[in-house]
Amino acid sequence: MKALLWHGGSVWDAWFSCASNQVAQVLLTLPYSFSQLGMVSGVLLQIFYGLVGSWTAYLISVLYVEYRTRKEREGVSFKNHVIQWFEVLDALLGPYWKAAGLISNCTMLFFAAVIQLIACASNIYYVNDRLDKRTWTYIFGACCATTVFIPSFHNYRVCSFLGLGMTTYTAWYLTIAAAVHGQVDGVTHSGPNKPVLYFTGATNILYTFGGHAVTVEVMHAMWKPRMFKYIYLLATLYVFTLTLPSAAAMYWAFGDQLLTHSNAFSLLPRTRWRDAAVILMLIHQFITFGFACTPLYLVWEKVIGVHETRSVCLRAVVRLPIVVPIWFLAIIFPFFGPINSAVGAFLVSFTVYIIPSVAHMLTYRSASARLNAAEKPPFFVRGWTGMFVVNVLVVAWVLVVGFGLGGWASVVNFIKQISTFGLFAKCYQCPPKTHVQTATGPTLPAPPYH
Repeated sequence: MKALLWHGGSVWDAWFSCASNQVAQVLLTLPYSFSQLGMVSGVLLQIFYGLVGSWTAYLISVLYVEYRTRKEREGVSFKNHVIQWFEVLDALLGPYWKAAGLISNCTMLFFAAVIQLIACASNIYYVNDRLDKRTWTYIFGACCATTVFIPSFHNYRVCSFLGLGMTTYTAWYLTIAAAVHGQVDGVTHSGPNKPVLYFTGATNILYTFGGHAVTVEVMHAMWKPRMFKYIYLLATLYVFTLTLPSAAAMYWAFGDQLLTHSNAFSLLPRTRWRDAAVILMLIHQFITFGFACTPLYLVWEKVIGVHETRSVCLRAVVRLPIVVPIWFLAIIFPFFGPINSAVGAFLVSFTVYIIPSVAHMLTYRSASARLNAAEKPPFFVRGWTGMFVVNVLVVAWVLVVGFGLGGWASVVNFIKQISTFGLFAKCYQCPPKTHVQTATGPTLPAPPYH
């Protein structure tokens, strides 16, 4: 029973991990992105970035296989060692690439974990508003700290399965609830109407399909890691069935109201179905927090020198310092929605799009490397020249549109949020409470939340 529930490594485990990790809290912000982009751009950019993300995940898988094949030929054993992305870059391209991969990957995963904590507080508020969102962040930070006890991605079998079921329920709840609710009176669909909003929304979608910062760790947990190149694409195709209908239905029903409601739950009436969706998303965000933090835990274990110990408790204690700064930043910047775009522009663009593409080109730049490659180019690119062309196009697009224009738009929007709500905002985008009851009886207007 323990092996069945705890030790995963099949292609199904990898598929559940990939699909579950792609659609966490971002599912709730995609309608917000559609209001910034408009319906047509929202649909097209989801499909485009989904395919580009699958391509770069494929590149990472190729480089992992290349690294592992070379090391195993040298007689290296990975029995008690989890291979990570920065180690792949170090062996294939040298220490500078190791540093680039380590810094970019860890920073991105760090902020991905921050976003999950922010999302937990944002969601639970729509079930229980007796506590403000900042207080809920304190509570969920303590809850998510328990992920230090999960050793590696081998042990996420049940979590991945349940997580995907939870996001599937939430996505179809949003779709059906929006359709049943119908369009609000006087609904307008003006997007896109401002470049800042357009590129902010586009970068959030880039972030959505950039969930493969944990690709190498998931591959290493597989019994047949060469199968991963098919797994990620199939996971992305399933994710389309969740993200496209839910975002489109919400935008159709609420239109421009979403511009000031980055969490889709905030516009839907409270019912037992919505409460169930909120609770399920909270559980899934706990799982995704663990997904984001596990590579950080592993890196820290290697730095401290306890990575190969078998003591779960010792590793858990060593991992705790990783959680504290994540917790702190979630309290400082509680901007659910806008923070996704900022992370997408400045971290995801390099970590999961640009660096893998450039690393692949440099690894196979020589004729001998191409001749002895562990994985040959897929048939549809017509050889190494086609691979090079696709990689150059990916780098150019993401550098200009994702990092350049997306970065500009995200910074402008992020500064606006700070100016409006301030740092350490007590209750970001909370609806104002209309009345409070004083001790002596009269009802007075309540002060707005900040």
